[in-house]
Amino acid sequence: MKLRRGDIKVFSGNANKELAKEICKELGVPCGCCEVGRFSDGEIFVNIDETVRGADVFIIQPTCTPVNNNLMELLILIDAFKRASAGRINAVIPYYGYARQDRKTKAREPITAKLVADLLTVAGIDRVVSMDLHAGQIQGYFNLPVDHLSGVPILSEYFKGIVDGETVIVSPDLGGVTRARNFANLLDLPIAIIEKRRPKANVSEVMNVIGDIEGKNVVIVDDIIDTAGTITKAAQVLKNFGAKTVYACATHPVLSGPAVERIEESVIEKFVITDTIPLEKDKKIDKIEIVSVAPIFAEAIRRIHENESVSILFD
Repeated sequence: MKLRRGDIKVFSGNANKELAKEICKELGVPCGCCEVGRFSDGEIFVNIDETVRGADVFIIQPTCTPVNNNLMELLILIDAFKRASAGRINAVIPYYGYARQDRKTKAREPITAKLVADLLTVAGIDRVVSMDLHAGQIQGYFNLPVDHLSGVPILSEYFKGIVDGETVIVSPDLGGVTRARNFANLLDLPIAIIEKRRPKANVSEVMNVIGDIEGKNVVIVDDIIDTAGTITKAAQVLKNFGAKTVYACATHPVLSGPAVERIEESVIEKFVITDTIPLEKDKKIDKIEIVSVAPIFAEAIRRIHENESVSILFD
């Protein structure tokens, strides 16, 4: 991939350095020289070791665990580049933390996804590039360009050699139907929907399965997997309803608490994730497969830098 201009600069915080290296490799540019460290009391400091005056700067930093530390790193990096006279500052946030707090569901709740958008805007970004925001309306929380990429094409590509005509794509809830439909369209397969209710955070109860899955192979498609309670319960329910084999995939592997143990002990044959969030060594098990989003982010960065259309990447 050859770039026509030489003023692109790609930097990374500490959240996902491996992904940043892969994106730079795809682009054919070096990772920018930048140190993001801590003072003895935990305060974050940033040292940019090269000139960025007038440059098109891309900061790669998912706001994953530890969410608050990674968010503060991103904000401080943005401020540092703004004060160093960067020409344009693009925040590349593969995983947007706090995205699940996108609206008020009861009295006296915050809308934290909007608060984070305000913080990033005030810090000085010119553009956001993210993938599979938990709620599409988060794009409207920014009064600046947002490129919302999809992990569905990458995940569906993995299953092309696995699925057959007896496979059904399953949405784990009503809110994920569009995602499941897009996934199914790429593989020319039917969909089914799990009807559930969520009495409180990280707790779900499956009520029914809408669609024919008896005797079929199924693939559950989701965006965020946190404690894995929902997806493992869904997999068991699908088995109870007659599914032959159950696969699962998700864009963002938060995998907190007992998530890995639940996946290991579940009826899921294979669980496919992307590298928007780095997977710790102790969480790497045989059931989990990782596909990289580096090529799609690299292509988005190249197109943004060269003022080309990015819309083709949304399909």
